[in-house]
Amino acid sequence: MDYWKSLDIHEHQNWENFRTAEDGRRMWLFTTKATRSFWDASFSPGDLLLFGNEGHGCPEKIHNTIGPEQSIRIPHPRSDLRSINLATSVGIAVYEALRQMRTA
Repeated sequence: MDYWKSLDIHEHQNWENFRTAEDGRRMWLFTTKATRSFWDASFSPGDLLLFGNEGHGCPEKIHNTIGPEQSIRIPHPRSDLRSINLATSVGIAVYEALRQMRTA
């Protein structure tokens, strides 16, 4: 990808280091386990959007840390589908957050 040099990337060794580095920032966990829709979330500048891996989602300790208030799901009309793929989910979430903040 030719745009890597334009990204501001921060790598963390583990969840605890990430939490320490990002202390004070609001986190939204996108998960199929949530009951609240992302349509009901109000995103703000500085918010972090968290996604698990496509095969297993986020570990339980992350669900426990974030809690149900900040756990949201992307609804879809087919209840027989497990979830939307990760890349599509990230695109949907990012552009909804940008739309709300009118920064796009």
